Amino acid sequence: MSDGRGRALAERLGRLRHRLRESIARTGRIARWEVRRSAGTVDRKTVIALAVMLLAVGTAGFSAADDGLGLEREIYVVGVDEESRYYDVAADSDQFRPVPLADVIAEHDGDDIVVHGDATVDIVVTRDGRIGRVGENGAAAYDEFRTAIETYNANLMADEEDHAAAYPVSVTLEYRDRDDPRSAASGADGGDETGEKTGAVDGSSGTGDGESAADDAGGDEPFQVPAIGGGGSGSSTGTPGSIAPPFPFTSLVLAFLFVVPMNFVVQAYGSTIMDERVKRRGELLLVSPASRSEIVAGKTLPYLLGLVGVVVAIALAIEGGPVAVAAALPIALLFLAAAFVGAMFARSFKELTFVTVTISVALTSYTFVPAIFTDVTSIALISPLTLIVMDLQNEPVRLGEYLFSTGPFYLSAAVCFLLGLGVYREEDMFAQKPIPAKVLDAIANRVRGSWSIPLLSILFLPFVFASQLLSVALLFAVPQSVAVPLVVLAAALVEEIAKSIHVYAGVTRSRFDATLRTAAVVGALSGSGFFVGEKLTHVVQFVGLPELAVGTAAFGPAVSSEPLILGAVFLAPLALHVGTAVCSAVGASRGRAGYALGLLTAVLVHVVYNLGVFVLVA
Repeated sequence: MSDGRGRALAERLGRLRHRLRESIARTGRIARWEVRRSAGTVDRKTVIALAVMLLAVGTAGFSAADDGLGLEREIYVVGVDEESRYYDVAADSDQFRPVPLADVIAEHDGDDIVVHGDATVDIVVTRDGRIGRVGENGAAAYDEFRTAIETYNANLMADEEDHAAAYPVSVTLEYRDRDDPRSAASGADGGDETGEKTGAVDGSSGTGDGESAADDAGGDEPFQVPAIGGGGSGSSTGTPGSIAPPFPFTSLVLAFLFVVPMNFVVQAYGSTIMDERVKRRGELLLVSPASRSEIVAGKTLPYLLGLVGVVVAIALAIEGGPVAVAAALPIALLFLAAAFVGAMFARSFKELTFVTVTISVALTSYTFVPAIFTDVTSIALISPLTLIVMDLQNEPVRLGEYLFSTGPFYLSAAVCFLLGLGVYREEDMFAQKPIPAKVLDAIANRVRGSWSIPLLSILFLPFVFASQLLSVALLFAVPQSVAVPLVVLAAALVEEIAKSIHVYAGVTRSRFDATLRTAAVVGALSGSGFFVGEKLTHVVQFVGLPELAVGTAAFGPAVSSEPLILGAVFLAPLALHVGTAVCSAVGASRGRAGYALGLLTAVLVHVVYNLGVFVLVA
């Protein structure tokens, strides 16, 4: 008996391996066909445009890097004698090329400087130490030369053995959250002077011991992004002239290089999907033995591998590590997934252009804006681009930080491909339906009964989570009196749409009976599923977002250890989600106008609930 079960299991596994090999083979054939077809459509103008794009990306990367191309090297000429005290300033600066004074000056009398007719010079340093400007570039060269003098003097001071004599004033800045009560306390007491020569800025306490201050702040290391469980605080120590707001400009520019090629690739990827729809070439694939998922995978694979190759090349060029590549991968996936959905929904190439541009702007903003706060607050972890910045700054990236930053991207990409597959069929691909109708078709095709309603509510959570994170990042610096209501409204609107759109799609596409009883049942299922999925997003409790007012408005207060509060935190949202979802579902059963009214009512109830929680608990 056991031998018979073993043979049956072996046969089943054998058939499964055979099907898997056939599926991989079909996907590979479609990918090769896509490469040959795309290569045949590339003309000379496209090649030139790609070459210009790669040149621009490479130039920006090398220019931002410390060992770049040096586009500003020796752009100004300064006439100065070797005996002058300013000669070393010009020689040490990359922007200036020193030439002997006699080679450029014919004569000078007071402020009047006469140069040789064939001489090219921007500024001159006379023998009595005056600096004169010559020509139309003289003013800019003069300003840069003053900056070079300051840099030269700072380097001289840094080379002094007695640092206490070179830097008699040391400043320690401590960065704290806006809501941290310690900030007001430290500002009130005006700091604490403990050394012989100390200074304090913005109420921060100064330390007379430069070494201990450096140790507390991490020495010469850059200000660290708060790790999982940390807040948005930190410190920076140095001389008044060396203190600058934490902004990783160079690393941010280099990290942005990973996103630039994606904006171009999605245009080509979306065009090839649209081309098969407009010219009806997709009919041949639909009648082939390949499944829809194999077709889409085969058509996507070349572009994904191309983006991976570009990402790896950029990482090697800017000396990024595996973390940078792993952080850029989910961004590339979401770009392709969003472009695929956009190409399936658009009715023409003109409409596709609008859709892909919108996708590029939205995703680029989502990845870039939070990364600006890399050295300030944990909000930056919203974007995978922050992980690239951290990697370029040689800062460690923990697994929890990686999952928090990239998880919404991976899940959103999967849901986008899933929705696109829902309309990858003849009746939708070649029909000239408006985009809203295509969206409803894509969602309705995933409604397979009542059991699918809570599942779809959970699947839409990545979009909800990403939208709320973006709203927190965009409104982080806005005054709380304005930011909190806007975040509350945005969070309520996005959540209610996510809980009701598939119910409305199911009703309009006759997946459910348009009765009050059915609406109440599917609404309760949708709200319950959303509640279960929402509890999974409590990972934000571990990155410090609820410590911010806008974070509390979007995601609710931090989880308490008190049993009664813990029970209320879990049960009250369940009642809210079920109630508002039923309200929207009942409206959806009454048509488009009824759905709009029900959704509006649900949003208002949700806003009142969130404001109440924020006022009473936060």
